[in-house]
Amino acid sequence: MSGHSKWATTKHRKAAQDKKRSALFSKLARMITVAAKNGGDPNPENNASLAAAIAKAKSYSLPKDKIQTAIDKAFGAGADAAAFEDVVYEGYGPAGVALYVEALTDNRNRTAADVRAAFTRAGGNLGASGSVAFQFERKGEISLERPSDFDEDEMMLAVADAGGEDMEVGDEEVLVYTAPADVMAVKGALEDGGLPVKGAELVMEPVNTTVVDIGDAKKVLRLVDKLEESDDIQNVYHTMELTDEIAAALDE
Repeated sequence: MSGHSKWATTKHRKAAQDKKRSALFSKLARMITVAAKNGGDPNPENNASLAAAIAKAKSYSLPKDKIQTAIDKAFGAGADAAAFEDVVYEGYGPAGVALYVEALTDNRNRTAADVRAAFTRAGGNLGASGSVAFQFERKGEISLERPSDFDEDEMMLAVADAGGEDMEVGDEEVLVYTAPADVMAVKGALEDGGLPVKGAELVMEPVNTTVVDIGDAKKVLRLVDKLEESDDIQNVYHTMELTDEIAAALDE
């Protein structure tokens, strides 16, 4: 992978989201409400998008009562889930890094204006629909605690048997990648096999990455942070090649 680590990228993304935990909880709850509403069923066993939303929420430790409240909100009297819609924004940031931004908004004009302003201030530009989507592919991502007696060969066999496509090993976690439609089935198979699953979600992985220096990496991540400040923005993905060296420099 030429020094590029999906783990470094994921670790940095999760650390950034953890810093904004209260705002993140609000976003996760909104995502659950919309998934429940759009799927037409409050039971995650019958609603795949809701099951994925709950799995992601659990991976960030959203309390069970907040998960249930978010589901109830989708079907209770006066529920406002129908007012929200999924919107994707695409564009290029500093150093030509492509960004794919997922939002849940009740006001397209407001969100579009905020996103456009963030790109402009960063020296980037917001593009038309489809302008960068081809540079990403949807994947299922399952996180597992790395066992103290971890054996990579045994884990690879278990992941393959469960239907996983790829695996990335970190110091404390193992990330398993799947086809989007298979993420919950693979998660269940791993759990049935006794593996310590922490959570699962759907992510966008870059097909190819953009090499940048540390200065540009900081500019890109400032843009990502600015976008994520909006309550409407759910996820921000980028093609920047976040090497272990750059990740270490950003952590300092």
